[in-house]
Amino acid sequence: MENTFLVFVHSLLRYGVLLTVAAAGLLHLRGWLAQKPLLNGERTLSIWAVIFCHIQLVTGLILYLLNWNAYAKMGGAMGRFWKMEHLGVMILAVALVTIGRISSKRAKDERIKQKRIAIYYLIALVLILLAIPWPFREVGHGRGWI
Repeated sequence: MENTFLVFVHSLLRYGVLLTVAAAGLLHLRGWLAQKPLLNGERTLSIWAVIFCHIQLVTGLILYLLNWNAYAKMGGAMGRFWKMEHLGVMILAVALVTIGRISSKRAKDERIKQKRIAIYYLIALVLILLAIPWPFREVGHGRGWI
């Protein structure tokens, strides 16, 4: 059913996405609350988060297309999760990260830049955490951590 190498890459990339989105969101939240200017390292981290998210999205879409027939046959809660919840929520999360980065670039005030990335990235992080098929969830049972 699945391309094992792509599934491995997609599963491994999840940790890069989680790490960069969480770190960037929390650093920008700290900067926003402390009213500090945006630092180059924070800016770079937020760019890496966008890059990881987009690579993850492309890898996931390729997997989805390669397994189209298998997903089409799935029914019930498992089918709904893979066909709608996982796909839809992840696309929304990547869109939020991208919008956060773009709106931050366009803002003139440093505090607004920090605020936008913090809010968009942390909302995206929550969505990503909810839509991952973790091994302890029914949809991820037997999948492993990588």
